[in-house]
Amino acid sequence: MNLPASLKYTKEHEWIRVEGDVAFIGITDHAQKELGDIVYVDIDTLDKEVAQNDVFGTVEAVKTVSDLFSPITGTVLEINEKLDGSPELVNSDPYGDGWMVKMSISNPAELEGLLASEAYGELVGA
Repeated sequence: MNLPASLKYTKEHEWIRVEGDVAFIGITDHAQKELGDIVYVDIDTLDKEVAQNDVFGTVEAVKTVSDLFSPITGTVLEINEKLDGSPELVNSDPYGDGWMVKMSISNPAELEGLLASEAYGELVGA
């Protein structure tokens, strides 16, 4: 299983990559494998403040629909437009082209409570 050490993770299977004062957020390799073929990503929180652990969108797979939970509090600055036409990018490249949103970071201290790759790996049995 792919768990980049440079990322932080949540128990709800989201990852976060911090670049300066913005964060890229997506779902983990483990999550996309569990969901199966992703057919649609629905995110309607652009320009909205989302609190830590609140739902910022949903991801739809052939088998199920799952909520996407924000790892931090912040404003959704950008939604990955590539996912509109190619939701399968979440399956093929969950940590790269399959990112879902770019957010501002309202409370940097929240990052401290997220899981390192080793802890997330233990959580999912990797």
